[in-house]
Amino acid sequence: MNHFHAVVWLDHAVAKVFHFDAHAFESKVVKSAHAGEQVHHKAGAIGSGHAADDPKFFAAIADALKDAQEILVTGPGHTKGAFARHLAAHAPKIAGKVVAVENADHPTDGEIVGGARRHFKVIDRMTPQRA
Repeated sequence: MNHFHAVVWLDHAVAKVFHFDAHAFESKVVKSAHAGEQVHHKAGAIGSGHAADDPKFFAAIADALKDAQEILVTGPGHTKGAFARHLAAHAPKIAGKVVAVENADHPTDGEIVGGARRHFKVIDRMTPQRA
């Protein structure tokens, strides 16, 4: 199945990639080297308490998104922004397909896809359609 739209929800450990249309979706889970780690900052500890960005993780997510024509990037924290910057630096063709980067806490898969469908419905109304 080829779908025009995709949404990726990601945090420091996992990315959920969904390719979808109005009636169906396909999903793929990409895990980082930090999957399963608890990341938090303890008082008096040196460092930010954040997992370092993982270029291999970001590259695997980009690969999962390569066939999409419009992409929504969502998730909690700073990782979604770091991923968008990674795309701009290392995968500019895919970066050009990102229509928005938005905050999303920890929704269910259905909430991710439903929210993305609503998001793209608005964008599609405002954007001239390509033949």
